[in-house]
Amino acid sequence: MSHKLNFIHKYIPSPDPASEITLSLLHGTGVNEESFLSISNMILPQASVISPRGQILENGMPRFFRRLSEGVFDLPDWRMRTKELAEFIESSAQNYELESNKVIAVGYSNGANIASSVMFTFPKLISKAVLYHPMIPFVPDTTPDLSDLKVLIKAGTNDPIVRAEETIELQKLFENYGAHVEIYWHDMGHNLTREEIDRTSKFLSES
Repeated sequence: MSHKLNFIHKYIPSPDPASEITLSLLHGTGVNEESFLSISNMILPQASVISPRGQILENGMPRFFRRLSEGVFDLPDWRMRTKELAEFIESSAQNYELESNKVIAVGYSNGANIASSVMFTFPKLISKAVLYHPMIPFVPDTTPDLSDLKVLIKAGTNDPIVRAEETIELQKLFENYGAHVEIYWHDMGHNLTREEIDRTSKFLSES
């Protein structure tokens, strides 16, 4: 196996031999590679699943990159972790014989942030993305071409961590880079809701 498959992870092959789609599940702070597996069955049961565990520990809780405080990110670490995750996604496709251009990223909070970072930095690696309660990772120095990308952003109007204005700014960033973006709002907070899961399933079945 490739030395770049350096994340603890869970891989589940598709139950449908004809399916070429892979879900890359990216968890939020404090959970692990097992946490999103039940959701994958709800949103796209025919897909293969690759679910890595974040390699940073914050007070014993797994994350995908370091932060200095709530909403303040360690940017050098973020860039390094983005590259590591991109290499893992690419190597997973090679090792498990998956279609590398048909990877759908599904990330929650910290996982959604690193997913955006991967798309901004490695724009051809992910074909679609579902981002639950993301923040803006950074503004790229060069403009990525995301014209082939479809993104669904989920956000809560009462989210105490992510401001609605930041969600709209992230939407504009993706659109400025050519991506097709939808936002689904609900009146809850930072938690993941069943409504969001149902809308995810609809988005992935339509696109």
